[in-house]
Amino acid sequence: MTTRPVHGGNLAWAARLASCSPDDILDFSASISPLGPPASVLDAIQGNLMRLVRYPDPSYRQLCEVIANYHHLSPDWVLPGNGAAELLTWAGREFSLGAGCYAIAPGFADYARALASFGQTLTPLPVALSPVPDSPQQLTARLVAAVRSAIAAPDWGLLLNNPHNPSGGLLPVEAMLPELARFSLVVVDEAFMDFLPPAQQQSLIDRVEQCPNLVILRSLTKAYSIPGLRLGYAIAHPDRLRRWQQWRDPWPVNALAAAAAAAALQDIAFQQQTWDWLAVATPRLFRQLSQIPELQPLPGCANFLLVACDRAVPDLQRALLRRHRLYIRDCLSFPALGDRYFRVAVRTAADNQRLVTALATQLGEHSDQSA
Repeated sequence: MTTRPVHGGNLAWAARLASCSPDDILDFSASISPLGPPASVLDAIQGNLMRLVRYPDPSYRQLCEVIANYHHLSPDWVLPGNGAAELLTWAGREFSLGAGCYAIAPGFADYARALASFGQTLTPLPVALSPVPDSPQQLTARLVAAVRSAIAAPDWGLLLNNPHNPSGGLLPVEAMLPELARFSLVVVDEAFMDFLPPAQQQSLIDRVEQCPNLVILRSLTKAYSIPGLRLGYAIAHPDRLRRWQQWRDPWPVNALAAAAAAAALQDIAFQQQTWDWLAVATPRLFRQLSQIPELQPLPGCANFLLVACDRAVPDLQRALLRRHRLYIRDCLSFPALGDRYFRVAVRTAADNQRLVTALATQLGEHSDQSA
């Protein structure tokens, strides 16, 4: 077998394992909305093709203005990037200037990568996910307890993601505010926050102007189904963003991505469609997975579910690929989880039913063989 991927969405790897075309695989491994790209984004890309003949504006002023307007900020507080991952790299460089950095474990593997790029390491804050939390409130309480276990010291940083990946738990604003006073730098990755309607979001964006040590990272690729365009943005104090701009290459965001982002953030109808879909789809998939005796999904709030499994997930992953051409995300890249968890994206009702049926079949066969 070729090297196991660190991230979800590696359809080339999955297709080799399944001996089929990548187009034949239904991908649950990458937490991307199944609803998009919206027509407004596709129209913006088509309408801006001739921009490919010239360099983008290196300041991305127009895009910054759209993002700033969306969040009720000044454009100087916004920095677009080549996906949130690129901006995470510069957050890693910032953390490397300090004494250390905490992050919840399990956590997104790219955090360790970003810090290691500049000689810094993460100090994990373990969150108890076993036994599986039985309510969103219990999951939140465990995440908050993990954050509060950090021992603050001079020049230390804190890296959070909210909603938390991979559990899907949500950290409330009131639980995060005290941390802004305890750490010299707090970076909050809000890559999945767009999936929550405004009344449910727990964003710290409206605190950035009062907290120069706070950085918010956002992704536009997941909610709008444009991961191939690579687009995200940071919100932070202008002095910090000017420093990041000096560190990186010029023109990190291509012209088509910039046009797509501006269209996406102004597509209010599509945003409402996303919220309406997820409000039904996530709890329904949670109930369906809970009815399979071998599985225990966690009560997350995002467009993915972390699932505890009573058998080795790599074997299950292979069987689903080879027999059903379904791709689930193993959690081996989250060292704190091991091989008894997997993560699945929430997709359409038909797609989710196909997944649930295949899981029940595979796990049922395994139980019968073990009896």
